[in-house]
Amino acid sequence: MQLYSDPRAWSNHVHETMAGNRRIPNGKASKKSGGKTRSALQDVVTREYTIHLHKHVHGRSFKKRAPTAIKAVKAFAQKAMGTTEVRLDPKLNQALWARGIKSVPHRIRVKLERKRNDEEGAKEKLFTYATHIPVLSFKGLETTVVDTE
Repeated sequence: MQLYSDPRAWSNHVHETMAGNRRIPNGKASKKSGGKTRSALQDVVTREYTIHLHKHVHGRSFKKRAPTAIKAVKAFAQKAMGTTEVRLDPKLNQALWARGIKSVPHRIRVKLERKRNDEEGAKEKLFTYATHIPVLSFKGLETTVVDTE
């Protein structure tokens, strides 16, 4: 074993041995190449989801609960469908606001449709349209892909 009189020399030795094979010349990190990136351009698809709103609204002040629920539905749709533009059906909006601003439903069943944007000068090729599906019970419901006909 070597004895180091200078503490910096010992520190350099420790760091070099800990680095092992991870040392990269010129200090540049290597990038992973290959692999597929997930694309939202799997074109049009329709799925049914149950969104648990209570975890987004819990602890929120009463006068912000319904607006927070709307934002949570939009954020969920963006993440699930991979589109930045999300449009809510008026019936979904009414279902979220049905019990007032304070008493938002704990869960809601929604149908998310990824559609083509045919408007002139649209920024995005696709958008998501969210509609409400009334259900009696949420027990045993799973995410399902709906056949568009």
